Amino acid sequence: MSPSNAFSTQTSKPQHFLSTADLTKDQLYNLLTRSIELKVEAKYNVSTPTRPLTGKTLAVMFSKRSTRTRVATESAMAYLGGHAMFLGAQDIQLGVNESLLDTSRVVSSMVDGIMARVGGHDEIVTLAQESSVPVINALSDKYHPTQILADLVTLHEYRHHKTLNPTEYTAHQQHPSETLPGLKVAWVGDANNILQELMVALPKVGIHLSAACPKGYECQQDVLDIAKAEAKKEGTQLIFTTSPEEAIKDADVIVTDTWVSMGQEDEKAKRLAEFSGYQVTMDLAKRGGAKSDWIFMHCLPRKPEEVDDEVFYSDRSLVFPEAENRKWTILAVLDSLLVKKSL
Repeated sequence: MSPSNAFSTQTSKPQHFLSTADLTKDQLYNLLTRSIELKVEAKYNVSTPTRPLTGKTLAVMFSKRSTRTRVATESAMAYLGGHAMFLGAQDIQLGVNESLLDTSRVVSSMVDGIMARVGGHDEIVTLAQESSVPVINALSDKYHPTQILADLVTLHEYRHHKTLNPTEYTAHQQHPSETLPGLKVAWVGDANNILQELMVALPKVGIHLSAACPKGYECQQDVLDIAKAEAKKEGTQLIFTTSPEEAIKDADVIVTDTWVSMGQEDEKAKRLAEFSGYQVTMDLAKRGGAKSDWIFMHCLPRKPEEVDDEVFYSDRSLVFPEAENRKWTILAVLDSLLVKKSL
């Protein structure tokens, strides 16, 4: 029995959001549609928000640096009328001077929700296990759920507007279940938390996924098991290879991420050598046989060795709409957990 289990005093458990793996297909679709509704409400209809979280506080506990997640979280909480209290690595030290168990109990007793960016996934699990308020995973080494929500909203918007070519934003008038199934997403890069979140989310909504990672870079077995089970249930395809060209074959979307994350700088030379040939370029897409209208996505921040400027700044690139959608999806999660009290 882990220490957190042995000394746990929590009896009433709030609902948390640690990964899309924990959601049903309907719950996932509900978050996507709510994200789009809130985007229309705030950005296009410019209606006066009701401020349902007035007087409420969200602890934003980040042990790692953040741009998109922090800005999205703080602005989303402000839109709902609440206050986001940022607690960075210099403010509190998760699990260093005080155990995660103690920190979770203390902080959750004073706030209405916790948004946490951690190292090991076990840290977010412990925080959630001992918290008396909802905990949202802002990133762990295993999963990054709010990012993949933004990716799915972006894909829905792109498919909707490309098909109907409206003169204004109308993505809220079509359900994502009509745009997402049947797409093929190709991953080219590291077997990291982004790929693992894609694996547990995409098959669930009918998106085929092919992943190219260098030899020796494999996803965790329990993630593979979840992905395979969802793919079997929904009739979607999962392909794993070490060849970027093979993964890209017939892809609608090509996705990559950083190969050298914070804390891995000492491995940079080794990783750059192992990821030779993995840079996303127009030539790679052509050699691999991606669909003629393929698009590119990246969660940012981006380094040139992952994708060249020609692709990154091209009309095929959706990286900036994808980044913006972090706000609307996080807004939907906050609305669901802190206002409606349910995903």
